[in-house]
Amino acid sequence: MSLMIDIRKLGLFNQMAKEGGNTVANHLSQMTGMETEMEITKINFIDIPDIKTHVGDEKQIGISIEMVEKPHGHILFLFNARSAKDLAHGMIGDMGETDPNANGFTDMERSAIQEIGNIMTSGFIDGWANVLETTIDISTPNFTFGPGSGMVDQLVGGRDNEMALMFDSRVHALDSDINVKVYTFPELEELVDLMQRIEV
Repeated sequence: MSLMIDIRKLGLFNQMAKEGGNTVANHLSQMTGMETEMEITKINFIDIPDIKTHVGDEKQIGISIEMVEKPHGHILFLFNARSAKDLAHGMIGDMGETDPNANGFTDMERSAIQEIGNIMTSGFIDGWANVLETTIDISTPNFTFGPGSGMVDQLVGGRDNEMALMFDSRVHALDSDINVKVYTFPELEELVDLMQRIEV
C-alpha cells in the first residue's frame, strides 16, 4: 500500500477531526449537562518518540480503544483527575456520592467516568465512520492511570513504521477547567486506502 493521496482529499483529515470532536462534545453536553466544545489544535504526521515527548510523563487518566476494523489502530483520550471528577460530578449530579475534594474516586464516580469514556470513544469513532462512509467496530475501552508517554508507548511503541497521525484535540467544558486531549493512531496505509475510495 502507498501513503500517496489525492491532494483534493486532504480536507478529509480536517473533516474527520471536526466530525469526531463535535460528536464527542454533543454527547458529553447531553450526559453531563455541561456546555462543552471541541477544539482541534493541530493535525500532524509525527514520529512516535516525538509524540511521547509531546504527551509528557505527567500521570493522567487514559481511556484507549482499539479499532478492530479498518483503519485499525488506537485512539487515546487523556485527562487529569480534576477533569475526571468534574465530569463525573456533572453526570451524577445530586443523585449520588461525589466529593470533589477527596483523593481517589468513589465507586459511583468510577462508574460515571467509565460511562463517559464509552461516550467519548464511540462518539469519536461515529464521527470518523460518517466521514469515511463506513462502519468501524471498536474494542471495549481500556482505563489506565499513569504517565501519558507510557500509554502511547504501550499502544504504538512496537509499530513497524515510526510515524503516526496525531490529531491533537481538546474538549473544553465552558464553565469548568475540564480539558480532555485526544490522540489517534490509525494504521496510515489503511486510512489512506479508505480515503482514496471517497468521491470529493
